[in-house]
Amino acid sequence: MPEMREMSSIGRAAAGRSWRPVGAIRVSAAVHLGGLAAVVFDPISWPYVAAALVANHAALGLGGMMPRSSLLGPNLKCLPPAALARRDIALTFDDGPDPAVTPRLLDLLEGYGAKASFFCVGCKAAMYPEIVREIARRGHSVENHSNRHSNGFAGYGPRRLARDIEAAQETLGALAGRAPVFFRAPMGLRSPLLDPVLARLGLTYVSWTRRGLDTVDRSPARVLTRLVRGLSAGDILLLHDGTRRQRTQAPVALSVLPELLKRIAANGLNPVSLRTACLEE
Repeated sequence: MPEMREMSSIGRAAAGRSWRPVGAIRVSAAVHLGGLAAVVFDPISWPYVAAALVANHAALGLGGMMPRSSLLGPNLKCLPPAALARRDIALTFDDGPDPAVTPRLLDLLEGYGAKASFFCVGCKAAMYPEIVREIARRGHSVENHSNRHSNGFAGYGPRRLARDIEAAQETLGALAGRAPVFFRAPMGLRSPLLDPVLARLGLTYVSWTRRGLDTVDRSPARVLTRLVRGLSAGDILLLHDGTRRQRTQAPVALSVLPELLKRIAANGLNPVSLRTACLEE
């Protein structure tokens, strides 16, 4: 299965990997080359070529707006078979660190003996270095969520993508004591240009099995329901420890996490970091 083949390459992520374009990218390249040849040999065909190119870019754009899609490159949506056999489950938190939220999440996780992965924003990590160090000290993994969490991230060109991700990689690696090996795009939106950059930097792209939508829904009950419906071994769950709304409203993750951890325990599941689940087989 393609997803299982993706898992097998994770252990080599830190050293980088050769970039192999997925089928959709190869088809896209063929459409562009074929269109160019058609226009050269038959100039009046350009309207048909233009229509084909528009359709091609629309399909790629749609893939980039579907966070769990593998159309644009490998996408880790659940844990590998060995982790599933151990009944592991991965808790992940995006958009931090946040001084009002992250330390309290760490205390809750410690109280339940749970580990997690924190997808940190590089510039926020630089503002709160001690929190990032504490995440790592408590045995959680620190992963890359871009440097600035820009709304325009999916529209970056290859050089700007590389600069942004590398800046976060350098900051987070220095603070946590080891470089991130997983990456999640801001809002889960990405472009066809992202996967080659991740391959060169040795990063594995991660989405989720299910998410709570806690950045838009302020109801802890509804957020919890989304996370536990069909909860099973191998799941990757997404919450947030840093959002703009948390400046004026109580963070939903803090309300949801205790009951979520109880449900995980009741189902005989082991909450671990992505690094533990995928790299320490």
